[in-house]
Amino acid sequence: MTVHFIGAGPGAPDLITLRALNLIKACPLVLYAGSLVPREVIDQASDGALVIDTAPLNLDEIMAHIEAAQANGQDVARVHSGDPSLYGAIAEQIRRLKTLGIPYDICPGVPAFAAAAATLGTELTLPDVSQTIILTRTAVRASAMPDGEDLESLGKGSATLAIHLSITNLAHVEKVLTPLRGADCPVAVIFRASWPDETIIRGTLADIRAKVKAAGLTRTALILVGRVLDEETAFTDSRLYAKDHTHVLRPAKV
Repeated sequence: MTVHFIGAGPGAPDLITLRALNLIKACPLVLYAGSLVPREVIDQASDGALVIDTAPLNLDEIMAHIEAAQANGQDVARVHSGDPSLYGAIAEQIRRLKTLGIPYDICPGVPAFAAAAATLGTELTLPDVSQTIILTRTAVRASAMPDGEDLESLGKGSATLAIHLSITNLAHVEKVLTPLRGADCPVAVIFRASWPDETIIRGTLADIRAKVKAAGLTRTALILVGRVLDEETAFTDSRLYAKDHTHVLRPAKV
């Protein structure tokens, strides 16, 4: 018996991996985050599988289902959105599994920030502009941020920021980052990236909050901040494909 933590991807049913889909099809018990995992993915479970939406359940209730599956020798598909290593809340589940001696593994998925970049049609790392991506969030009702991981600290420099779980805290994001990045710094808010109702709002630190408020977005949105989002930003070509750049797979021509 094994608990499979599965990343279902950002939302589009065809952005799930083959491994993840095969696990969902095979497991007799499927526990999924109902508000974030598309129904089309869960419909791939076998006809005889017990499928449970964990959105209304607490950790003890979720673990009770897993322990019952263990007693019956049944594998469990624990389906999370995006990639479970990012804000997936799997660590506390894994801690319980280790205490109980229940085996587990993790199947990665396409993360929301990657889907957001794809829908924007952009690269998040550009030569001369930004070579770093910071995945973070702000403290609203969730766990407090550790020392040194506040937006004031992370916002310094030119790294592209992918700010999760913070759409209701956009006023704070704007207030903190404007002095660090400038009011004209590009911002993109992507609501439910890759879903049929995906919404993209582009702006700057000066006007993005007003645009998001007008659109009525209050949840399930990712905030991207950085100069890489400016389609007019100048950058040099990567050295990767430069004519005079040689390496073991492309040796110098004699």
